[in-house]
Amino acid sequence: MQKRHNDIWFTEYQTRHLRLGLSITKVLANIQTPFQHLLVVETDEYGKLMALDGAIQVTEKDEFTYHEMLAHVVLTAHPNPRRVLIVGGGDGGSAREAVKHPSVEEVVLVDIDQEVINASRQFFPALSAGLEDPRVTVLTMDALEYVRGKKGEFDVVIVDSTDPVDFAEGLFREPFYRDVHRALNEEGLIAAQTESPFTDPDILTGSALEMKRVFPIVKVYWGAMPTYPTGMWTYLAGSKVHDPEELRSPLPGRTRYYSGRIHRASFVLPPFLEELLAERNE
Repeated sequence: MQKRHNDIWFTEYQTRHLRLGLSITKVLANIQTPFQHLLVVETDEYGKLMALDGAIQVTEKDEFTYHEMLAHVVLTAHPNPRRVLIVGGGDGGSAREAVKHPSVEEVVLVDIDQEVINASRQFFPALSAGLEDPRVTVLTMDALEYVRGKKGEFDVVIVDSTDPVDFAEGLFREPFYRDVHRALNEEGLIAAQTESPFTDPDILTGSALEMKRVFPIVKVYWGAMPTYPTGMWTYLAGSKVHDPEELRSPLPGRTRYYSGRIHRASFVLPPFLEELLAERNE
Protein backbone atom coordinates (compact mmCIF):
# COMPACT_ATOMS: atom_id res chain seq x y z
CA MET A 1 0.00 0.00 0.00
CA GLN A 2 1.33 3.44 -0.93
CA LYS A 3 1.26 6.39 1.41
CA ARG A 4 -1.70 8.69 0.99
CA HIS A 5 -1.04 11.92 -0.86
CA ASN A 6 -2.41 15.36 0.07
CA ASP A 7 -2.24 18.59 -1.87
CA ILE A 8 -3.76 22.08 -1.75
CA TRP A 9 -5.42 23.79 -4.68
CA PHE A 10 -6.57 27.30 -5.54
CA THR A 11 -9.82 27.15 -7.50
CA GLU A 12 -11.40 30.06 -9.32
CA TYR A 13 -15.06 29.58 -10.19
CA GLN A 14 -15.03 31.48 -13.46
CA THR A 15 -18.73 30.81 -14.05
CA ARG A 16 -21.26 28.61 -12.25
CA HIS A 17 -20.18 25.75 -14.51
CA LEU A 18 -16.53 26.52 -15.21
CA ARG A 19 -13.56 26.53 -12.87
CA LEU A 20 -9.78 26.77 -13.09
CA GLY A 21 -7.64 25.00 -10.52
CA LEU A 22 -3.95 25.43 -9.72
CA SER A 23 -2.01 23.44 -7.14
CA ILE A 24 -0.34 25.66 -4.58
CA THR A 25 2.69 25.23 -2.36
CA LYS A 26 2.33 28.20 -0.05
CA VAL A 27 -0.12 30.89 1.03
CA LEU A 28 1.75 34.20 1.13
CA ALA A 29 -1.06 36.62 1.97
CA ASN A 30 -4.71 36.17 2.84
CA ILE A 31 -6.39 39.38 3.99
CA GLN A 32 -9.62 41.33 3.77
CA THR A 33 -8.89 44.88 2.63
CA PRO A 34 -11.44 47.71 3.07
CA PHE A 35 -12.61 46.93 -0.48
CA GLN A 36 -12.05 43.26 -1.31
CA HIS A 37 -10.51 39.95 -0.31
CA LEU A 38 -6.85 39.68 -1.36
CA LEU A 39 -5.03 36.37 -1.71
CA VAL A 40 -1.43 35.74 -2.81
CA VAL A 41 -0.27 32.14 -3.26
CA GLU A 42 2.69 30.30 -4.75
CA THR A 43 1.53 27.88 -7.47
CA ASP A 44 3.38 25.01 -9.10
CA GLU A 45 2.41 25.94 -12.66
CA TYR A 46 2.23 29.75 -12.80
CA GLY A 47 4.47 30.97 -9.98
CA LYS A 48 3.03 33.56 -7.63
CA LEU A 49 -0.64 34.42 -8.11
CA MET A 50 -2.75 37.32 -6.82
CA ALA A 51 -6.53 36.98 -6.63
CA LEU A 52 -9.07 39.61 -5.62
CA ASP A 53 -12.47 38.42 -4.41
CA GLY A 54 -11.63 34.99 -5.81
CA ALA A 55 -10.71 36.20 -9.32
CA ILE A 56 -7.17 35.83 -10.63
CA GLN A 57 -5.60 39.22 -11.32
CA VAL A 58 -1.99 38.33 -12.11
CA THR A 59 0.36 35.40 -12.17
CA GLU A 60 4.09 35.63 -12.68
CA LYS A 61 3.99 33.37 -15.73
CA ASP A 62 1.37 35.01 -17.93
CA GLU A 63 0.67 38.57 -16.72
CA PHE A 64 2.76 40.07 -19.52
CA THR A 65 0.27 39.00 -22.19
CA TYR A 66 -2.46 41.11 -20.59
CA HIS A 67 -0.44 44.16 -19.57
CA GLU A 68 1.37 44.47 -22.90
CA MET A 69 -1.84 44.33 -24.91
CA LEU A 70 -3.72 46.70 -22.64
CA ALA A 71 -0.98 49.34 -22.65
CA HIS A 72 0.94 49.25 -25.92
CA VAL A 73 -1.88 49.25 -28.48
CA VAL A 74 -3.11 52.74 -27.61
CA LEU A 75 0.33 54.07 -26.70
CA THR A 76 1.71 53.23 -30.14
CA ALA A 77 -1.48 54.37 -31.86
CA HIS A 78 -0.93 57.86 -30.40
CA PRO A 79 1.59 60.00 -32.31
CA ASN A 80 3.31 61.33 -29.19
CA PRO A 81 2.03 60.00 -25.85
CA ARG A 82 3.48 62.10 -23.04
CA ARG A 83 0.96 62.04 -20.15
CA VAL A 84 -0.74 58.76 -19.26
CA LEU A 85 -3.45 58.01 -16.72
CA ILE A 86 -3.87 54.45 -15.45
CA VAL A 87 -7.17 53.69 -13.74
CA GLY A 88 -6.68 50.77 -11.37
CA GLY A 89 -3.59 48.69 -12.10
CA GLY A 90 -2.25 48.80 -8.55
CA ASP A 91 -0.04 45.80 -9.27
CA GLY A 92 2.11 48.06 -11.47
CA GLY A 93 2.08 46.01 -14.67
CA SER A 94 0.48 48.64 -16.88
CA ALA A 95 2.77 51.32 -15.46
CA ARG A 96 5.78 49.12 -16.19
CA GLU A 97 4.70 48.86 -19.81
CA ALA A 98 3.83 52.56 -20.18
CA VAL A 99 7.27 53.76 -19.14
CA LYS A 100 8.88 51.62 -21.87
CA HIS A 101 7.84 54.38 -24.27
CA PRO A 102 10.55 57.09 -24.43
CA SER A 103 8.01 59.83 -25.17
CA VAL A 104 6.14 59.22 -21.90
CA GLU A 105 7.00 61.96 -19.41
CA GLU A 106 4.43 61.28 -16.70
CA VAL A 107 2.21 58.40 -15.58
CA VAL A 108 -0.50 58.93 -12.96
CA LEU A 109 -1.81 55.66 -11.50
CA VAL A 110 -5.00 55.82 -9.43
CA ASP A 111 -6.03 52.72 -7.50
CA ILE A 112 -8.55 52.60 -4.69
CA ASP A 113 -6.87 49.82 -2.69
CA GLN A 114 -3.50 50.47 -1.04
CA GLU A 115 -3.24 46.81 -0.04
CA VAL A 116 -3.05 45.72 -3.67
CA ILE A 117 -0.13 48.09 -4.18
CA ASN A 118 1.55 46.83 -1.01
CA ALA A 119 1.12 43.18 -1.98
CA SER A 120 2.57 43.76 -5.42
CA ARG A 121 5.61 45.53 -4.00
CA GLN A 122 6.15 42.70 -1.52
CA PHE A 123 5.51 39.65 -3.70
CA PHE A 124 5.72 40.75 -7.37
CA PRO A 125 8.86 42.88 -7.81
CA ALA A 126 8.91 42.39 -11.59
CA LEU A 127 5.45 43.98 -11.73
CA SER A 128 5.80 46.66 -9.10
CA ALA A 129 9.06 47.89 -10.64
CA GLY A 130 6.82 50.09 -12.77
CA LEU A 131 5.62 51.90 -9.66
CA GLU A 132 9.17 52.89 -8.72
CA ASP A 133 9.94 54.70 -11.97
CA PRO A 134 10.38 58.44 -11.22
CA ARG A 135 7.87 59.30 -13.93
CA VAL A 136 5.11 57.41 -12.09
CA THR A 137 2.87 59.01 -9.45
CA VAL A 138 0.67 56.64 -7.43
CA LEU A 139 -2.56 57.94 -5.89
CA THR A 140 -4.74 55.86 -3.58
CA MET A 141 -8.28 57.07 -4.16
CA ASP A 142 -11.47 56.48 -6.13
CA ALA A 143 -10.56 56.81 -9.81
CA LEU A 144 -14.12 57.79 -10.73
CA GLU A 145 -13.76 60.83 -8.50
CA TYR A 146 -10.26 61.64 -9.76
CA VAL A 147 -11.17 61.55 -13.45
CA ARG A 148 -14.28 63.64 -12.92
CA GLY A 149 -12.19 66.70 -12.12
CA LYS A 150 -9.79 66.56 -15.07
CA LYS A 151 -9.98 68.35 -18.41
CA GLY A 152 -7.66 67.89 -21.40
CA GLU A 153 -4.75 66.71 -19.26
CA PHE A 154 -3.88 63.27 -20.68
CA ASP A 155 -2.86 61.79 -24.01
CA VAL A 156 -3.82 58.21 -23.10
CA VAL A 157 -6.04 56.65 -20.43
CA ILE A 158 -5.59 52.96 -19.62
CA VAL A 159 -8.43 51.33 -17.65
CA ASP A 160 -6.79 48.39 -15.88
CA SER A 161 -9.82 47.45 -13.82
CA THR A 162 -11.08 44.41 -11.98
CA ASP A 163 -14.31 42.72 -13.08
CA PRO A 164 -17.33 45.09 -13.25
CA VAL A 165 -18.70 44.37 -9.78
CA ASP A 166 -19.11 46.58 -6.71
CA PHE A 167 -16.86 49.68 -6.85
CA ALA A 168 -15.52 48.82 -10.33
CA GLU A 169 -18.90 48.60 -12.07
CA GLY A 170 -18.96 52.30 -12.94
CA LEU A 171 -15.74 51.94 -14.96
CA PHE A 172 -17.72 50.20 -17.72
CA ARG A 173 -20.45 52.86 -18.09
CA GLU A 174 -21.09 55.90 -20.29
CA PRO A 175 -20.75 58.54 -17.51
CA PHE A 176 -17.20 57.35 -16.79
CA TYR A 177 -16.32 57.31 -20.48
CA ARG A 178 -17.61 60.89 -20.74
CA ASP A 179 -15.36 61.90 -17.86
CA VAL A 180 -12.42 60.19 -19.57
CA HIS A 181 -13.25 61.93 -22.85
CA ARG A 182 -13.09 65.26 -21.01
CA ALA A 183 -9.82 64.33 -19.28
CA LEU A 184 -8.15 63.51 -22.62
CA ASN A 185 -6.69 66.13 -24.93
CA GLU A 186 -7.78 66.56 -28.54
CA GLU A 187 -5.82 63.50 -29.80
CA GLY A 188 -6.54 61.28 -26.81
CA LEU A 189 -7.14 57.53 -26.72
CA ILE A 190 -8.52 55.13 -24.13
CA ALA A 191 -7.96 51.38 -23.68
CA ALA A 192 -10.09 49.19 -21.41
CA GLN A 193 -10.29 45.49 -20.69
CA THR A 194 -13.68 43.94 -21.50
CA GLU A 195 -13.58 40.29 -20.40
CA SER A 196 -14.05 37.06 -22.39
CA PRO A 197 -16.53 36.90 -25.27
CA PHE A 198 -17.36 33.30 -24.28
CA THR A 199 -18.20 33.75 -20.60
CA ASP A 200 -19.15 37.44 -20.46
CA PRO A 201 -20.30 38.58 -23.92
CA ASP A 202 -22.71 41.11 -22.42
CA ILE A 203 -19.87 42.97 -20.73
CA LEU A 204 -17.98 43.30 -24.01
CA THR A 205 -20.97 44.32 -26.10
CA GLY A 206 -22.46 46.54 -23.41
CA SER A 207 -19.19 48.37 -22.83
CA ALA A 208 -18.72 48.84 -26.57
CA LEU A 209 -22.16 50.42 -26.87
CA GLU A 210 -21.51 52.68 -23.88
CA MET A 211 -18.15 53.83 -25.26
CA LYS A 212 -19.57 54.43 -28.74
CA ARG A 213 -21.98 56.97 -27.27
CA VAL A 214 -18.95 59.05 -26.31
CA PHE A 215 -16.02 58.36 -28.65
CA PRO A 216 -16.32 58.68 -32.46
CA ILE A 217 -13.89 55.78 -33.01
CA VAL A 218 -14.27 52.56 -30.99
CA LYS A 219 -12.71 49.24 -31.93
CA VAL A 220 -12.46 45.83 -30.30
CA TYR A 221 -9.18 43.95 -30.18
CA TRP A 222 -8.15 40.75 -28.43
CA GLY A 223 -5.30 38.58 -27.21
CA ALA A 224 -4.42 35.49 -25.22
CA MET A 225 -4.55 35.48 -21.41
CA PRO A 226 -4.24 31.87 -20.18
CA THR A 227 -5.44 32.18 -16.58
CA TYR A 228 -8.39 34.48 -17.29
CA PRO A 229 -11.74 32.84 -18.15
CA THR A 230 -11.44 30.81 -21.40
CA GLY A 231 -7.97 32.24 -22.19
CA MET A 232 -9.33 34.68 -24.81
CA TRP A 233 -9.47 38.29 -23.63
CA THR A 234 -10.95 41.35 -25.26
CA TYR A 235 -10.20 45.05 -25.05
CA LEU A 236 -11.76 48.28 -26.30
CA ALA A 237 -9.80 51.10 -27.88
CA GLY A 238 -11.59 54.44 -28.07
CA SER A 239 -10.23 57.49 -29.83
CA LYS A 240 -11.12 61.09 -30.56
CA VAL A 241 -9.20 61.28 -33.84
CA HIS A 242 -6.76 58.46 -34.58
CA ASP A 243 -7.59 54.97 -35.81
CA PRO A 244 -6.15 52.69 -33.09
CA GLU A 245 -5.29 50.01 -35.65
CA GLU A 246 -2.50 52.18 -37.03
CA LEU A 247 0.93 52.57 -35.40
CA ARG A 248 2.07 56.18 -35.11
CA SER A 249 4.85 56.16 -32.52
CA PRO A 250 7.88 53.89 -32.11
CA LEU A 251 7.40 50.42 -30.69
CA PRO A 252 8.25 50.08 -26.99
CA GLY A 253 11.35 48.46 -25.57
CA ARG A 254 11.55 44.74 -24.94
CA THR A 255 8.19 42.95 -25.06
CA ARG A 256 7.30 39.26 -24.94
CA TYR A 257 3.84 39.26 -26.51
CA TYR A 258 3.14 42.59 -28.17
CA SER A 259 4.71 43.53 -31.52
CA GLY A 260 3.79 45.60 -34.54
CA ARG A 261 2.40 42.52 -36.27
CA ILE A 262 0.45 41.49 -33.18
CA HIS A 263 -0.92 45.04 -32.95
CA ARG A 264 -2.44 44.86 -36.41
CA ALA A 265 -3.55 41.24 -36.06
CA SER A 266 -5.32 41.87 -32.75
CA PHE A 267 -7.99 43.90 -34.54
CA VAL A 268 -8.80 40.99 -36.87
CA LEU A 269 -11.83 39.50 -35.15
CA PRO A 270 -13.01 35.90 -35.60
CA PRO A 271 -16.35 35.71 -37.43
CA PHE A 272 -18.24 34.66 -34.29
CA LEU A 273 -17.02 37.80 -32.51
CA GLU A 274 -17.95 40.05 -35.44
CA GLU A 275 -21.41 38.46 -35.46
CA LEU A 276 -21.79 38.93 -31.70
CA LEU A 277 -20.94 42.62 -31.93
CA ALA A 278 -23.20 43.11 -34.97
CA GLU A 279 -26.15 41.43 -33.23
CA ARG A 280 -25.87 43.64 -30.17
CA ASN A 281 -25.59 46.77 -32.35
CA GLU A 282 -28.86 46.08 -34.14
